[in-house]
Amino acid sequence: MEYNKYSLSFKGSGASYFKILLVNIILVTITLGLYYPWARARSLQYFYSNTLFNGQAFVFTGTGSEMFKGFIKAFVLLLGIYGLVTYLVLNEQELVGAALFYIFFLLLLPLAIHGSYRYRFAKTVWSGIRFGYTGDKWELFALFIKGTLLTLVTFGIYGAWFMMNLRRYLLCNVKIGDARFSYKGVGGEYFWLNVKGYFLSIVTLGLYFFWWQKDLYAYFINNLRLTRGDQTMLLRSTATGGDFLVLILLNLLLFIFTLGLATPWIAVRTMRFLFSNMVLDGTIAFDELQQTQPNYDDATGEDIADFLDFGFII
Repeated sequence: MEYNKYSLSFKGSGASYFKILLVNIILVTITLGLYYPWARARSLQYFYSNTLFNGQAFVFTGTGSEMFKGFIKAFVLLLGIYGLVTYLVLNEQELVGAALFYIFFLLLLPLAIHGSYRYRFAKTVWSGIRFGYTGDKWELFALFIKGTLLTLVTFGIYGAWFMMNLRRYLLCNVKIGDARFSYKGVGGEYFWLNVKGYFLSIVTLGLYFFWWQKDLYAYFINNLRLTRGDQTMLLRSTATGGDFLVLILLNLLLFIFTLGLATPWIAVRTMRFLFSNMVLDGTIAFDELQQTQPNYDDATGEDIADFLDFGFII
């Protein structure tokens, strides 16, 4: 079985992304927010088309009109929840309103994550092969509720196990054609990684924070792999704590001294940094991938997750 080296790179530029963001901001403003789904689709299409694996770009096939339909559904749903909570607060039932808000949030979040993964991956294509997410929303819902409750009763300690269980479930249900991702991270290792990072950051007056971020990134990348039968692609991080120090401090300085105008350049240089510090190798013959994943057009979950400002990648 042939052993291969794979390449992953980002070729976008801050200037080109700035132009897209500027047009998006103008159109969202003059349409009173209605253009936002199209703006989001344009941004995603830009990042996908500038991300290359083995020299071939990814494609985001989602459209603004699909995301607008999801946007309206998400807006009406969240407006109804906020309206009910506001009504209860105005009628001096603050505790009931607050309780309902957190209950709705807890119940809605796993469904939003499920919908977001299902839509985003169904709209991700590489070399004509569609990605897909095959998780079950009720399995994810049960995992999420259990993890949240155990995290609360253990005063946050179970959070590391919850995060790893959630990440493992989501990523193990992501496919590209007939190849499937898997994630090997476990709660105990992740817990002690964060304990170590937290206390050493305090002892070193914050300096170790950058090495903590390096460890977290490496733990995520090094435990992720793609398999197709007996073929495997492994991922490995080569970034150092010093690399993260330079990246984060320079990004911060760029943001401060440009009053936020350098945000597109910050996003682009961060993408380049992450991909350039990732080694991919293995035995998967990507030219033999088979199309197995169906299309999916409902962007409601994607838009709810965006409304809640909940990151896509777990």
